Amino acid sequence: MDHAYYMQRALELAKNGLGSVSPNPMVGCVIVYEGKIIGEGWHRQFGGPHAEVNAIDSVDDKTLLRKATVFVTLEPCSYHGKTPACSDLLIRNKVKKVVVASLDPNPKVSGAGIKALKTSGTEVLTRICENESIALNRRFFINQKLKRPYILLKWAQTMDGFIARTNNDSKWISNELSRQRVHQWRSEEDAILVGKNTVVYDNPSLTVRDWQGANPVRIVLDRNLELNEDYKLFDGEVKTLVYNTNESSQQNGYERVKVEEKSFLENVLQDLLSRDIGAVLVEGGSEVLTSFIELGLWDEARVFTSEQKFEKGIGAPKLREDLYKKEFIEKDKLEYYFNSKTQQHWQKNFN
Repeated sequence: MDHAYYMQRALELAKNGLGSVSPNPMVGCVIVYEGKIIGEGWHRQFGGPHAEVNAIDSVDDKTLLRKATVFVTLEPCSYHGKTPACSDLLIRNKVKKVVVASLDPNPKVSGAGIKALKTSGTEVLTRICENESIALNRRFFINQKLKRPYILLKWAQTMDGFIARTNNDSKWISNELSRQRVHQWRSEEDAILVGKNTVVYDNPSLTVRDWQGANPVRIVLDRNLELNEDYKLFDGEVKTLVYNTNESSQQNGYERVKVEEKSFLENVLQDLLSRDIGAVLVEGGSEVLTSFIELGLWDEARVFTSEQKFEKGIGAPKLREDLYKKEFIEKDKLEYYFNSKTQQHWQKNFN
């Protein structure tokens, strides 16, 4: 049996959960009997049935499970949380063999699900397409290993290296299709973060408008509470958190959250993770983006470069990482970078 072939199918299924299952990981499951897929599923919604449950439910003849092989992209959970333990479900159905891509980094699970299956007499094979599985769930692995949200930086810059004009105007550097891609990214992450200056100069909505999907939680860094409530972010349309050093309070349509000035960004991220926000898209401006970069509090960066030239203005942030990949969206160049210092926590041999 070509284990990698069926695991690749499970990984493709798992991707369907992007933007819907956080803070849980994305998981896919495929059930094979005599070389034929007889069931498949994925984790569709946080708090809903896990991939193994959906896959087993899709099998018409449950008696075949005793002779079937189950491919799952992450170790089956072994404890009862919002849903029952998946390892128990597999054991109860007397599944013959379970193939797992990667172990679960969550201390509540890591190794325990595999142990339970083996103890029951189930044959278990691990680390099939492991690197692909870990990369897919890099957000979850960073949450578990570094105890903070996954941080994705995004900005658009001109060909001559500016992120905004001298008057702080940054509209529109990238083209319409590039901006649509950003809306897609917003729908895939838990939250979107900007600083006070971006609110003042751009008055953004930070919602998903050019793509289908849920709006992310909006986060504003306003240390001294200098913003008034006339900006779009305070319209009450989407949950909005304003991090500051003065007060915690519920306002009309948004929440103020006080954190200590010392280690301000670290404190913000710690609070966000406690709210089950596992991934944050940081959209700027330059000062905020640079702060994350200088503190090493980032995992991935996506940078648009247009053909425009400003000749003078506010300089774009600088990265000291090798280019991972690039693509073109019409005439805009889109480059992807990973932080090599945090990448090791999800890329290879995490345990």
